[in-house]
Amino acid sequence: MAGKEYQKNSVDEHIGNRIQLRRMMLGLSQKDLGEKCGVSCQQIQKYESATNRISAARLFQVGRALETPVSFFFMGVPGNLPEETKANKSHRVCAPDADDPMGKSETLRLINLYWKLPNDKQRAIIMDILTALNQGDKVSVTEEPVPPIFVNGGKAPI
Repeated sequence: MAGKEYQKNSVDEHIGNRIQLRRMMLGLSQKDLGEKCGVSCQQIQKYESATNRISAARLFQVGRALETPVSFFFMGVPGNLPEETKANKSHRVCAPDADDPMGKSETLRLINLYWKLPNDKQRAIIMDILTALNQGDKVSVTEEPVPPIFVNGGKAPI
């Protein structure tokens, strides 16, 4: 196959998107991931954009660096992809959806901040707040009074 140019396909794009999603969920830069895998940040960028196809061994290594099984990168790939033909080159695993909250950077930021909270009690408070906000008038009060959460070394409440 020497000399045959690489043609990215929908599976390559899907895997690249999943690498990027997991990297961002962990708050890592492309440089951070590249250092963990022994490749350049440019190479990570090429994997994420599907400019370069990632080998099985490298995908396994990326999975370990991102603390996730390799199967994570294939989640959402349909089981029976049609054969790609010249007429079918634009086939995508999934179309980007502007209404999908999982595709928004705000969602990733919220997940990162949530898991950076130091304990389960604070995470429970956040869940109570979100639940109350989504119930509108049906606001429920937690059993214990919630102490204020301070930032900047205890100087300013959130």
